Amino acid sequence: MSRSVRTRPEGSGQALSEAYDTALLDLDGVVYAGGEAIGHAVPSLAAARDGGMRLAYVTNNALRTPDAVAAHLTELGIPADAGDVITSAQAVARLIADQVPQGSRVLVVGGEGLRVALRERGLVPVESADDDPAAVVQGYGGPDLAWGRFAEACYAVARGVPWFASNTDLTIPSGRGIAPGNGAAVEVVRIATGAEPQVAGKPLPPMHRETILRTGAERPLVVGDRLDTDIEGAFHGGVDSLLVLTGVTDGAQLLAAPPHHRPTYVDADLRGLLTGQPEVVGDGGAFRCGGWTAAAGAGRLELEGDGAPVDGLRALCAAAWTAAGEEACGLDAGKALARLGL
Repeated sequence: MSRSVRTRPEGSGQALSEAYDTALLDLDGVVYAGGEAIGHAVPSLAAARDGGMRLAYVTNNALRTPDAVAAHLTELGIPADAGDVITSAQAVARLIADQVPQGSRVLVVGGEGLRVALRERGLVPVESADDDPAAVVQGYGGPDLAWGRFAEACYAVARGVPWFASNTDLTIPSGRGIAPGNGAAVEVVRIATGAEPQVAGKPLPPMHRETILRTGAERPLVVGDRLDTDIEGAFHGGVDSLLVLTGVTDGAQLLAAPPHHRPTYVDADLRGLLTGQPEVVGDGGAFRCGGWTAAAGAGRLELEGDGAPVDGLRALCAAAWTAAGEEACGLDAGKALARLGL
């Protein structure tokens, strides 16, 4: 699909919750971190929902079932049911079901979310490479996943059994910091076998297909904190995206983003759903947003003015992305970001 290269965040005269029918919300780093709600998430989502926007929760984390995720959200004050939750476990289960006969055995290396999703597709979870599996599936199994589970996957994959992964996120945010994600566990099996899995989760098409099939969204807005999953997934799906700065991505990473990692909109947190988005205006080679003006200088990005830090970041994005074109921006942004406290 051919797309023009994004050179600045877009503006919106409408609140995003009015401009889009469905918010496809990532969870970790967007709605909660370490199990606790992120600041402003609960009231912002309530206001968006009350205004008519459908909320769907789309996560690469395959550990928990949709019922468990919905119960957690409800406990946090965000009413949800299982039908509002789409997981990479569901996406990978559909991918497997498309390639093996119904009733096939699938060796599971992961948590209950994978087992429930496989059963939903008429597949039978098993625990051993000696159970004659037709496929191997690997998903995040939590910090206590036994090392022997990886060995079972390796035995089966080495015999030529097709290998699938729910996702390949190398890291996952936690209440104590950044922890290894399923992608790190996938690397264990890859190194031991030399094989490559079929991957379902964000940013790849199987996850986007699963999300649209389950939500029926006509004008969706992807909301996420990661450039390499949420924003890239939106890019490949041909839909708009909002990056919030409450999770993994920091200002430097955003400014250096190549075209497929550049979000449509940027905001500090989920309050961005409830407002319009200010326009970034070009001004003789510089870019203005709010009270800030940004430009690409000799080897660095320059920023002048005052106002809301996120407006300064939007202006810097325009300067950086315009200068970089189809590449990642290599200009030094340290001094400019320091002015914004980012």
